[in-house]
Amino acid sequence: MGKAAVVILLKVLMILISTAWLSLWLLKPTNLWTRKWKAAESSARNTVFGYYGLDFTVYTFPVIAVAMIGLVYLNLQSWGQRNSRQIRSSTAAFSNPLVTSNLVGILSGVEILSVFLFILFLAWTFYTRISHDFTKLTPMESLKLDLWQLKFLRVATRFGLLAEACLAFLLLPILRELAVFRILGIQFEASVRYHIWLGTAMICFATFHGASTLFIWGVSHYIQDEITKWQRTGRIYLAGEITLVVGLVMWITSLPQIRRKRFEIFYYIHHLYIIFLVFFLLHAGDRHFYMIFAGVFLFCLDKLLRILQSWPQTHILSARLYPCKVVELILPKDTGLKYTPTSIIFMKIPSISRFQWHSFSITSSSTIDHHTMSVLVKCDGRWTTSLYDNIRAQLDSDADKMKSVPVAIEGPYGPSSLTFLRYDNLLLVAGGIGITPFLSILHEIAATQGNGSSRYRLPSRIQLIYVVKKSQYIGLLKSVSSLLQNHPSNKCHLKLKVFVTQEKQCGATLGEMLNEASQVQWVHFGLKGPIYSIHGPQSLYWTAALAGIASITFLVFLICFNYIFVPSGKNTSGHHSSKLAVSSKMKAPKENSPSWVADILIISSFIISLACPSLVAIVLRWRRLKKEEVPLVSSKEEKVQQLSSIETKGVVEEEHEVHFGGRPNLEDEFSKFLNETNGSDIGVLVSGPETMKEAVASLCQQKSGCFHIGNKEKKPYLSFHALTFTL
Repeated sequence: MGKAAVVILLKVLMILISTAWLSLWLLKPTNLWTRKWKAAESSARNTVFGYYGLDFTVYTFPVIAVAMIGLVYLNLQSWGQRNSRQIRSSTAAFSNPLVTSNLVGILSGVEILSVFLFILFLAWTFYTRISHDFTKLTPMESLKLDLWQLKFLRVATRFGLLAEACLAFLLLPILRELAVFRILGIQFEASVRYHIWLGTAMICFATFHGASTLFIWGVSHYIQDEITKWQRTGRIYLAGEITLVVGLVMWITSLPQIRRKRFEIFYYIHHLYIIFLVFFLLHAGDRHFYMIFAGVFLFCLDKLLRILQSWPQTHILSARLYPCKVVELILPKDTGLKYTPTSIIFMKIPSISRFQWHSFSITSSSTIDHHTMSVLVKCDGRWTTSLYDNIRAQLDSDADKMKSVPVAIEGPYGPSSLTFLRYDNLLLVAGGIGITPFLSILHEIAATQGNGSSRYRLPSRIQLIYVVKKSQYIGLLKSVSSLLQNHPSNKCHLKLKVFVTQEKQCGATLGEMLNEASQVQWVHFGLKGPIYSIHGPQSLYWTAALAGIASITFLVFLICFNYIFVPSGKNTSGHHSSKLAVSSKMKAPKENSPSWVADILIISSFIISLACPSLVAIVLRWRRLKKEEVPLVSSKEEKVQQLSSIETKGVVEEEHEVHFGGRPNLEDEFSKFLNETNGSDIGVLVSGPETMKEAVASLCQQKSGCFHIGNKEKKPYLSFHALTFTL
């Protein structure tokens, strides 16, 4: 009861802080806020914190605080609390798909409402700002512009503020360890599309902002004077031009046509975000930078923690080569590392590429595999094909000459609870290599049934619809053949329906096709001496503490640097050169020091604030590694014995279905399953091509009884979940 009360308190606290922070964005364009904020800054100038401490505390720290509290909140939530059966409600419909489109994908009611509110916020910001500008429009003596030119320049300026608003939220969806979206139950791989939407909107607003400004300079014949100006105070136009060009290059190379076919180009050019952010700071000034600094702060800290997490490198213990050109990699893990099904890891193999990271869904269960974890890799791209060729080459070499393959691992990242257990029944739809997250779910269910644990309530019925091009892919199900046998002692009933689309009927049974998995080839790599296991991220408590240490360090060093490097009475406070007064009787002159001085101090304080928690994280990492002694040989043998025992199980029951020569009629399959489950709540999970996800989402929208709660007849509620592990 005490833990439950703390969880509720933390949730309320996060809601209050988030509401207050969002309210700042709504009030900031108003005259009321301008007057109140100027008064607050005047009062803060006489304190040790100054205006910069006030800006950081009000604009930046609330988001960092929500991330810290959210980590504690997630850690306190026990799996038992999250595994209760789903309760029907009229608001549950908002989490299910409402729109399915090839253009925008699958959108739920919550997402549509959020997008609408964000557009409304942007419209409110622009209207409030521009209406205030037009009422107080005065000719500029330095630039002799016509009235229409001056108005158009004001419009262009306000579009820059819209780009700033998008940038403030841009980096939050792609956090992994400090993930704010995890609090809402949205995983990293699903929230990446919000990053894409925000980035596209930001580039559109910024392009209009920059192009319109250049246009006004051109028609007024001031373009040669203004375009290369690096003025002493105020906005630095050249820095803004560099920011826009870098942003456009990053956006163009991230388009699907380039990202999917030339991933290397997308990946390397996207690291220009460092140049983008530095020049944005120089262009907009420190006051505007504090508005977007929360996302930058969390992202950079998150990036550093992930780099430390992937050090030192580990090695692949062994690999299985399937006939369908799929490789299963067996990796060592610490016995204390626990992860939930559908979790993903990010992998880098330096022998293939020193910088590229690729995401893969974990297929094993930490409940069963204490020393190892496994992933399946479909080898159809340049990076994955190189991996396949390297492993294939090991087969032709002598056993004594097999070389170890070092790898760096980030993760695992996944849901904080076994969410799939809360449904009465499960309907799983997979296409091709999309079977991988479902294997982890089935392994977890098999482990729960095997140990007789009463902690979890398992779904009573599970149906797996597996669509593949070739029957060779059926061999990937070999590891869950014990569940396919449906022993009377099993707590849940699993039915498998396989659809082979590009082959005709063959005489082999499902059991015989599964036994073809024995044709896979094992590769055991030569490993000498102890190796490091995968430990995963730091605990949520430690991650929250590191974020707090970084925040305090930044503020302390920023205050010290301002007092040391900016003389009394000459302290700059950002663009337009408002100065920090160290005495209530002293007013700082306006033009005593360049505006970029404050920007350099922010960058310096920021670098130091990241270095301090990094040192703490290194110490924690070193202590964990010092305690480790990996029983390398026993780990490998354990995994081989487990797989061998699986392959010697009994024959799979013939109630499962295998269809050849066409795709499944998903509407008929859904109708049959709904009739069998008799109106109970169903969790629908889909993993595969986007077209498959859209088809399943449409069926969930049509057949769910969530909108018919008033009817006396009990109708099923289908809860839709799309699983993604390819970014």
